[in-house]
Amino acid sequence: MIRAGVVGASGLAGGDLIRLLTQHPEFELTFLGGSSHVGRRPAELHPNLRQDLGLAVEAVTEDVADRVDVLFLATPAPVSADLAALLADRVPALVDLSGAFRIRTPELHERWYPKVQRRPDLAERFVYGVPELVRDRLPDAALISLPGCYATALTLGLAPLTLGLGLDLTTVVVDGKSGSSGGGLQLRATDLHALRNGAIAPYAPTGHRHAAEVGDFLTREAAGKAGSVGSLSMSAYGVSHVRGLLTSTYAFPAEPVDQRALHRAYLRFYKGQPFVRVRRHTETLIPVPDPQAVLGSNYCDVSVLHDPDADRIVVLAALDNLVKGAAGQAVQAANLRFGLPEETGLTMQPVMPA
Repeated sequence: MIRAGVVGASGLAGGDLIRLLTQHPEFELTFLGGSSHVGRRPAELHPNLRQDLGLAVEAVTEDVADRVDVLFLATPAPVSADLAALLADRVPALVDLSGAFRIRTPELHERWYPKVQRRPDLAERFVYGVPELVRDRLPDAALISLPGCYATALTLGLAPLTLGLGLDLTTVVVDGKSGSSGGGLQLRATDLHALRNGAIAPYAPTGHRHAAEVGDFLTREAAGKAGSVGSLSMSAYGVSHVRGLLTSTYAFPAEPVDQRALHRAYLRFYKGQPFVRVRRHTETLIPVPDPQAVLGSNYCDVSVLHDPDADRIVVLAALDNLVKGAAGQAVQAANLRFGLPEETGLTMQPVMPA
């Protein structure tokens, strides 16, 4: 068995990691870490978790390296930066779910994460862990930085255009909508039920750090190759769902495209990728992608359409922000890191209605 630990065990992503790891046939949960809930058991923190694991939350010290083969950090970015500095060369595999190491370019990181002080050498060593695009790098990765939830949807939506077709996209504009769980368990007045229920709240109308990390990653991946993204901007909205997000991406290509070629390119790019479902948006009773059609699963549903009147490409991507956008993708990356089939422990189908 592969020994696994979760730091940030009391949070939403930490709870989903516990849920997935306790059902995994190859991972054994051997450590739960945290700071504000030391001594408490998972069932006390997460009402959906009843199984007695014989574990309680502990403070994190460097000795945790003797108890785990892989350590998942479901912690705020400043905490992850400190823990990575402490444990990077002690734990065989460290998977960080925060934004501490997502943006490699120092100036861009400073702009979007000004309060996160990290070791520059560690930033260069982290693999940006979107499994569908970097699977060949994960088996040897000691340090893995998980993309943000929005960033996962954006990257999977744009990659077939830039890395697959080699298109130059002069302008990319993104509209993102996410449920309240994307903000974690911090107590904020704007997240109170009386204010959040039924709302469509433009909390980041002029930019979002997940868009910055996507631009940073795609620029590195496309270096010296065909395919590029010129201007990439994003507006983000909070909606009254709890789980799930949808990104609507409007890309303006430098050269002509057509609907059939686009759809075929996406099918070809994601052939054999178990967790990306390329869909025609009219194929079901309700238009898809729709976040409610992926809830509880590790799937990302993607549709691509061509708008001939505006000569633009419309890419829709939906996922469960706590699974494919966080805990599920973390387990998927860890599976590849330890030589397991990537779908191991992640074959649950979506729950609908939810």
